[in-house]
Amino acid sequence: QVQLVESGGDSVQAGGSLRLSCAASGYTYRRTYVGWFRQAPGKEREGVAAIRTGSPSAYYADSVKGRFTISQDNAKNTLYLQMDSLKPEDTAMYYCALRSTIVPYGGSWAEEEAYNYWGQGTQVTVSS
Repeated sequence: QVQLVESGGDSVQAGGSLRLSCAASGYTYRRTYVGWFRQAPGKEREGVAAIRTGSPSAYYADSVKGRFTISQDNAKNTLYLQMDSLKPEDTAMYYCALRSTIVPYGGSWAEEEAYNYWGQGTQVTVSS
């Protein structure tokens, strides 16, 4: 059984930092995409950042470029999202996502369909 467990969400002041973690376990096939999405109240879920296996670079939404950094520790099967210079508009539930199948995905990293496993989410609240 695949499990993705997020942690690290909190309430912070604007300009502050948080580090989200996502511990993954139980998946069978090679990870092809790992990423973070977020959903603010009344809005659709959106891609924040992702890493594709074999790619030298990460992918970021324009709204977080230069402020957020995605990374992973393969030995610990853990994905991270370092969030700096947080803004009130970053307030959302943040979800970890993983694609682990034998079928490659030809679409964008930011599409929910690219991932077949999701965590339960961790809340990030940024106050002004």
